[in-house]
Amino acid sequence: MSDLIVNGGKPLSGTITPSGNKNSALPIVCATLLTDEPVHLTNVPDITDLNKIVKFMTDHGSKISWDRTTGEMHVDHSGFQSELVSNELPQDMRSTVLLYPALLRRLKKITINATAKGCSLGVREIDPHLEIFSKLGAVIDAGEPLVIALPGGFTGNRHWCDYMSVTVTENFLMAASVAKGTSTLINAASEPHVQDLCAALTAMGAKIDGIGTSMLRVEGVEKLHGCKASIATDYHEVVTFLALGAITGGEIRVKNSLPHHFDLIVRAFAKLGVIVEHEGDTAIVRRNQSLIIEQPFTSNLLTKIEAAPWPYFSVDLLPLMIALSTRATGTIHFWNKVYENGFSWMPELAKFGAHVLVSDPHRVNVFGSRPLRPAVVDAPYVIRAAIALYMVAASIPGRSVVKNADTIKRAHPRFVENLRALGADVEWK
Repeated sequence: MSDLIVNGGKPLSGTITPSGNKNSALPIVCATLLTDEPVHLTNVPDITDLNKIVKFMTDHGSKISWDRTTGEMHVDHSGFQSELVSNELPQDMRSTVLLYPALLRRLKKITINATAKGCSLGVREIDPHLEIFSKLGAVIDAGEPLVIALPGGFTGNRHWCDYMSVTVTENFLMAASVAKGTSTLINAASEPHVQDLCAALTAMGAKIDGIGTSMLRVEGVEKLHGCKASIATDYHEVVTFLALGAITGGEIRVKNSLPHHFDLIVRAFAKLGVIVEHEGDTAIVRRNQSLIIEQPFTSNLLTKIEAAPWPYFSVDLLPLMIALSTRATGTIHFWNKVYENGFSWMPELAKFGAHVLVSDPHRVNVFGSRPLRPAVVDAPYVIRAAIALYMVAASIPGRSVVKNADTIKRAHPRFVENLRALGADVEWK
């Protein structure tokens, strides 16, 4: 494991071009396994989870050339083997589940020997995925190991999800795109990365209605073809660097910021006394923001940022706002409506001197603008929480250490290099 060594108290300023969205790249690369025709992808981020997926594919006969500097990837699965080596899938990451639709279509049966941990936010159940596959024609043998069979190919059907799950929706889209007949998913996730997968599948010949809504209708096609597609900007990374500028008092400009997704994000920043501007598709945080928590008109209530599935404020961005709030004057309430362990890292935040009251597993109050001090903290296996701890350390003069911060590499291929370009004194150790 690697630690981040941080010498904080320096304003971060400059211009950043963010990488491609991890949450778009993973399902799109998995979706390419649905066709034997060549696929050309651009803006592909060099992240650890994607490297594991690519290695799995090439180990089983796929030809993939990937220029990690330019982000260009050429994929050809025509040589993919008709059975898995040792009948095993990659077991050390949750995104493996996104391989299931294509593998079922190709192999007719897959065996699952373990449950990948994904991250520390809470239990990531496989049951909703099995429900989708079962509805679309798969046969489930829930023994040890778990076996999923697809003897007759995917068949169109209708399903209403218990809750809006991104990966369940993505698996539905991939399976339904090549199913016989029409499929409908109600209570579908609609995050930008789900929309990106829809766009890539459409470029491959899929017929999808309702993109960006909670109801998706997919008319299955006999086969998908090759295409050219681009991975969209990682809006999480855009927000990360804007928040870093705000918490350190610098001026950050982030290119390719997808402003059409930023309404609630801009509003959340404003609640913390930070004004986000846009010049075309460049997002800007000017230096020395006020960092005064906005007061609600209903004076007996606290200002609140609540996060839930899109189009709510993204739950993955909540840690960044929590970090920023420790430097803001006033008190604010945060509500995580998704993950039961979303605030498990609050004791680490307190090591810096932050005042945080955990009400329950889903709600915390932050009392901002308290004196903070350098600290040695342990990062959880949660990407944005690890970054949030770095943010606080970067705002404090002196040496801090964010231990076990490797999880950042799952989403940010050049995190430290970008920070140094902005004037940060930080290194991996």
